[in-house]
Amino acid sequence: MSERLIVMGVIGKPHGVRGLLRVNAFTEDAEALADYEPLVDRNGRQFALEWVNGNVAQLTEISASGRRKITDRNEAEKLTNVELLAPRSAFPEPEDEEFYLADLIGLAARDEAGKNLGTIAAVHDYGGGPSLEIAPGAMIVPFTRRAVPVVDLPAGHVVISPPAETVVES
Repeated sequence: MSERLIVMGVIGKPHGVRGLLRVNAFTEDAEALADYEPLVDRNGRQFALEWVNGNVAQLTEISASGRRKITDRNEAEKLTNVELLAPRSAFPEPEDEEFYLADLIGLAARDEAGKNLGTIAAVHDYGGGPSLEIAPGAMIVPFTRRAVPVVDLPAGHVVISPPAETVVES
């Protein structure tokens, strides 16, 4: 099994005619995105980036034959909406009682009585705080201490105490 890749940013629209691109970084500090190089896309292409101004960067494609800067707007346009990913192993280890949201994906979800509810399929965050998608059934649970009182990474599970509005009666 290959290592889990984490989306660290998304390439936006070109900026100007010389191949510069807007990059939306998902790191706390946008410039820290360069610390995870080489970044890869979903096709395995590798990239390095150099910040130019704000969210504008110069991308360099890295291949077996060497490094090549993206210097043409037409080439840059083809990269719009490409996700930039980094391997999970590139992240620093979290402190005790801390974890990365990406580490929750794949954990078993149980209710407070120990009944299996499914598996965490995704972690969503649309601005109002993260939520967990439990599959099968696509139950969405807010990721709060009240709704998810236990996260046990070593044991490979979380305990879900879903709010009443997320429970579907059968």
